Amino acid sequence: MLLEGTVVADADTVVDDGALVVEDDRIVAVGAREELVERYPDHDRRAYDVLAPGIVGGHVHSVQSLGRGIADDTALLDWLFDYVLPMEADLDADEMRLAAELGYAELLESGVTTVIDHLSVRHADEAFDAAGDIGIRGRIGKVLMDKDSPDGLIEDTDAALTESERLIREYHDTRNGRIQYALTPRFAVSCTEECLRGVRELADEYDGVRIHTHASENRDEIEKVESDTGMRNVRWLDEVGLTGEDVVLAHCVWTDDSEREILAETGTHVTYCPSSNMKLASGIAPIPDYLDRGINVALGNDGPPCNNTFDPFTEMRQASLLQKVEDLDPTTLPARTVFEMATVNGAKAAGFEQVGRLAPGWKADVVGLTTDLTRATPIHDVLSHLVFAAHGDDVEFTMVDGEILYDDGEHVTANADRIKRQARAYDPPTAD
Repeated sequence: MLLEGTVVADADTVVDDGALVVEDDRIVAVGAREELVERYPDHDRRAYDVLAPGIVGGHVHSVQSLGRGIADDTALLDWLFDYVLPMEADLDADEMRLAAELGYAELLESGVTTVIDHLSVRHADEAFDAAGDIGIRGRIGKVLMDKDSPDGLIEDTDAALTESERLIREYHDTRNGRIQYALTPRFAVSCTEECLRGVRELADEYDGVRIHTHASENRDEIEKVESDTGMRNVRWLDEVGLTGEDVVLAHCVWTDDSEREILAETGTHVTYCPSSNMKLASGIAPIPDYLDRGINVALGNDGPPCNNTFDPFTEMRQASLLQKVEDLDPTTLPARTVFEMATVNGAKAAGFEQVGRLAPGWKADVVGLTTDLTRATPIHDVLSHLVFAAHGDDVEFTMVDGEILYDDGEHVTANADRIKRQARAYDPPTAD
């Protein structure tokens, strides 16, 4: 297949009248349209206004999709324990499958081709199967919670680790490598030391398995962890083995200098979730400082109950503007840097090689967007447009591993009408 348009290959490379050629699951050529049309005359041709790498959702909760809007205007721990966790505990297997399908469908139609997905305690098989069948690329994991957790979610420590190991054996490195496993303890507040150390042991035992958890999102959370352990959050995670190149920490809003040194020295990845952090009034993460220290920072939407959308383009805009206001500096976090966070940085955090850039030999994860919009007129800088003006609903085409999953407003692998109909019928539990 030959895809034509303005090709944003990466944050540094734009081909105005460009094209790229896809064969099987790989990109085999990127360059000037006229040249590639001549070299590949027999390939099917499609034209889009802009072609870009698929976006990487560096921290999402697909299974919270059925809870969109249930906990607005609520502080983090109340939001979690009074609304979101009861909803997760209430989901049966069919509802978990539905929630995952809904989340993945929204992500794909918004231009997200890869996710680091933090599921729930139960029915993880349903989400893995949904991701595999729909076709999204994912680093996915079952949640572990073995203390201070509500009924329906709290687990015996050994049972939680045993179930995680079963899921690793079942799903890790499957679907032609498109599905990879992440051990996902919820956060230090709801996990014992035994559980966290057990997570590290499992990650070390199985090649390619990574760890993904929340850290230092909220000051109340940090106070609770410090009360329980005598250490600040990131320092405690480092003590029990949950830092390193195979670890992705979501949020990291409230870290001190010593914790930032730990993140940098260990190569731990951070995912920035600006809309979630704003809505829950958690604070503003020190992203420029992280980047200055060489910490890899990805970008994520978090979940629909604390963001309300999986639109990655809105998240890119929020990421840049919020940091500019925080620093009172309009040069902070420019479009180029944010685009890298949403693509190659996210792929690096997720542990996927040759993902996040349009280049020969790289995976054919591609999105096509329209710019036939007043909002996109005129375009003097296409990268600026993608970060500051584009929306997820500008996406017309989404390809993962060379397979077309979303095409001209229609899902190819998901029954969107059935998913939306069933999701509208879901009735979440109410807070006490």
